[in-house]
Amino acid sequence: MEFDVVIVGAGPAGLSAACRVMQLAQEQEREITVCVVEKGSEVGAHILSGAVLEPHALEELFPDWKDKGAPLHTAVTEDNFFFYTSEKSAIKLPGFAIPKPTHNDGNYIVSMGNVCRWLAEQAEGLGVEVYPGFAASEVLFNDDGSVRGIATGDMGISASGEQKDSYMPGMELHARYTLFAEGCRGHLGKQLIRHFNLDEGKDPQHYGIGIKEIWEIPAEKHQPGLVVHGLGWPLKESGSSGGAFLYHADNNQVYIGLITDLNYSNPHVSPYEEFQRWKHHPETLKYLEGGSRLSYGARAIAKGGLNSLPRMQFPGGLLIGCDAGTLNAVKIKGNHTAMKSGLLAAEAVVEALASDAPPAQLDSFESKLRDSWLYDELYSTRNFSGFMHKFGFMLGSAMVWIDQTIFGGRMPFTLNDSKPDYAALKPAAECQKISYPKPDNVISFDRLSSVFLSNTNHEEDQPCHLQLTDDAVPLASNLPLFDEPAQRYCPAGVYEIVEDEGGKRFQINAQNCVHCKTCDIKDPTQNIVWTVPEGGGGPNYPAM
Repeated sequence: MEFDVVIVGAGPAGLSAACRVMQLAQEQEREITVCVVEKGSEVGAHILSGAVLEPHALEELFPDWKDKGAPLHTAVTEDNFFFYTSEKSAIKLPGFAIPKPTHNDGNYIVSMGNVCRWLAEQAEGLGVEVYPGFAASEVLFNDDGSVRGIATGDMGISASGEQKDSYMPGMELHARYTLFAEGCRGHLGKQLIRHFNLDEGKDPQHYGIGIKEIWEIPAEKHQPGLVVHGLGWPLKESGSSGGAFLYHADNNQVYIGLITDLNYSNPHVSPYEEFQRWKHHPETLKYLEGGSRLSYGARAIAKGGLNSLPRMQFPGGLLIGCDAGTLNAVKIKGNHTAMKSGLLAAEAVVEALASDAPPAQLDSFESKLRDSWLYDELYSTRNFSGFMHKFGFMLGSAMVWIDQTIFGGRMPFTLNDSKPDYAALKPAAECQKISYPKPDNVISFDRLSSVFLSNTNHEEDQPCHLQLTDDAVPLASNLPLFDEPAQRYCPAGVYEIVEDEGGKRFQINAQNCVHCKTCDIKDPTQNIVWTVPEGGGGPNYPAM
């Protein structure tokens, strides 16, 4: 199938780009064909974000978004920030002690899944073809080395590699330009970065794993528009960093979660268990008691910022949004920046398509990016990862406050952070073991019951999408040295060490995978490779 533009991923970046291309085409009375492919069973099925949305980019895309019924219903009414000093105590920080960019005046508490569903409706109304349930599994190239498009994965292949009765071959989607908007640690984006050396001269990307639940709480405890963020316990006990959030949305719902930076050094750390502990803190528990858990999910976030941002253009296309890493780590927000990158991409593409011989390389994108507020945001927060990773939680937080509040992000130096997250683990013998409490099944829960709430499902008889470069590596190196951290960093119980008559073996329960990508990021030997399963597989988030 031939299109002018193919977009991989129906998230905020991809859908914003699709909408803007068609808006510009209509304004210029031109015919441009756009296709969006999405690996989730429906648009929004794989979208997971906090989320407090800054509407800046949305207002640029649709100035009349309120009239069009965009699902932004709950404006932020109050901002609270806590430093959790222990499992029982916390200090509420005054507003002046919080870096200016983290304040949420004018923002909205939203379900980004629902926002993306709405964006898809707008895109289709503008003439975009949106295909959910199709996983882009391969990048296609022209003879001159430029990207030609993508191929979707075959359906109906058995675990042994044979064609089943349900077999359907994948499709090739060819385009003048292909935009990759897969989200954090995109499968194809990672390949493109390596293939075109897009990260040459850049810091390695840095990540966090965000684990989120939606709760329905008693009406008398619900405060629509209240935003709570926190740092400190429980992560600081293991020397790890990250932060918690609790957002009061509409319908007596709260969105809660914990982001654990994936540069932690103790292999005994379990981000999932740390989140379960945090829910028992009195400042969290006071809202959850008497409530019920509705949804669960997890997703990695790219938080390296400008210093880790690869070159986003390459012959035949662009990397946009979190596939490149446009999240503003100080604001703890990436949706508005992802959307803006999509808008800039659309402008570059439409300009190029207007020429008689569209150039392979979208060089105009670089200048558009540098002239935009997106670049200004990323530049002003470029030192965040360096401060936090080099100076630790307390001093790093102080440096971030000085940088953002006093200097406005314009300190006269750039602090680099060259150690990849996977290389941060220390040998297990050098680290304190952590004994996590058993779940009470009221506030805290086990992994499998959580995965059940994510509505995760994969066709069982298919090739495993979690591949090992070397099958012997987990037991040969990770187990004795790092006590196989995959069994703890995975928030879905995918990885286990099983002992039977033949001894210990590394077991992969791919059916549980919620597509968070943590294993692909944190595995200390970089032996685990996340690839796309059959389209439509994975979580089915209703409103995350």
